[in-house]
Amino acid sequence: MNSRHFCWVNSMKDRKKPAIRFKGFTEDWEQRKVNEICSISTGKSNTQDKIDDGKYPFYVRSPIIERSNRYLYDEEAVLTVGDGVGTGKVFHYVNGKYDIHQRVYRLFDFSDDIDAKFFYHWFSENFYNRVMYMTAKTSVDSVRLEMIADMEITAPSYDEQKKISSYLDNFDNLITLHQRKYDKLVNVKKSMLEKMFPRDGKIVPDIRFSGFTEDWEQRMVSQLFKVTRGYVLAATQTETEKTDEKPYPVYSSQTKDKGLMGYYKDYLYEDAITWTTDGANAGTVNYRAGKFYCTNVCGVLLSNEVKANQMIAEALNNIAKRYVSYVGNPKLMNNVMADIVIQMPIQVEEREQLSLFFTNIDNLITLHQRKLEKLKNIKKSCLEKMFI
Repeated sequence: MNSRHFCWVNSMKDRKKPAIRFKGFTEDWEQRKVNEICSISTGKSNTQDKIDDGKYPFYVRSPIIERSNRYLYDEEAVLTVGDGVGTGKVFHYVNGKYDIHQRVYRLFDFSDDIDAKFFYHWFSENFYNRVMYMTAKTSVDSVRLEMIADMEITAPSYDEQKKISSYLDNFDNLITLHQRKYDKLVNVKKSMLEKMFPRDGKIVPDIRFSGFTEDWEQRMVSQLFKVTRGYVLAATQTETEKTDEKPYPVYSSQTKDKGLMGYYKDYLYEDAITWTTDGANAGTVNYRAGKFYCTNVCGVLLSNEVKANQMIAEALNNIAKRYVSYVGNPKLMNNVMADIVIQMPIQVEEREQLSLFFTNIDNLITLHQRKLEKLKNIKKSCLEKMFI
């Protein structure tokens, strides 16, 4: 049995009060089993019962909420998937009419001293550890009813539950707000990439900045840039945060933070374009402003005939995946990148305006992404300290 899970169980049994709580509440929390505070069952519907524009929410075995023209229940309930990739990780709170898949569990008819929203927050924070504790495998394929029914919940008075759930709901509302702003910006950028770059054989884009009328030209990457790549660097040699001793960003093949692996004492290049040469993210292209280091799974385009910028990186990112070889490990090697032909404005000024436009959008996207991560981390910390 995993010692981490054993410690989790012991901590549940030993503690009677959370690390932090609202003023005026001092009583110990009480422990009961889940089947003592609510009823548990599964749904009856199948995935094929979904209708795209259905009237009611339809909860299936994924985070995505489908739609249905019928409802099975009209109630307040907490839902979690019973099998599939979301097992132990996907949770929903519902209060009203809804349809539900036959392999989704519903927890409903809560006792008078349990706030269903409090239970939702508590359950979604603790259930994954519960199912991992009860299985010897590294992942969970399915949930048995007794995994839920016999789970022990430690809860305070009803009034304190309401305080906690209201506080966490506010966090969820803020997270949802910033998620919508983030999604909207991502969609705006996607739309602008389609309209501000030529497509379908055209020689000019649908939308241009005022004053530019000349046709775009086709150029081979090797005619524009010096093609090279990064060098091997162990992650242990980097710092997760920027310091005076290690101020230069290091980029690798990951997608998180646009490939930022950490920070290092030396740099290799400045104001250049990189792309991932190997692995699942092969063909992902980014512009790197300033001085930076990149690892050996990054190809690099250095300014030569033209200046590397965000606009050209976006043009390449639109098409580079087409040239990835998927024989074995996905690859987009230097010789292939060098032969790719891109369309670009003849005038330097148009390239620079496009570059600034997409840089500003990326900065806004990054801003909301960081706000989202910060809010999620704050909520996670609250969940750890406000629950037992």
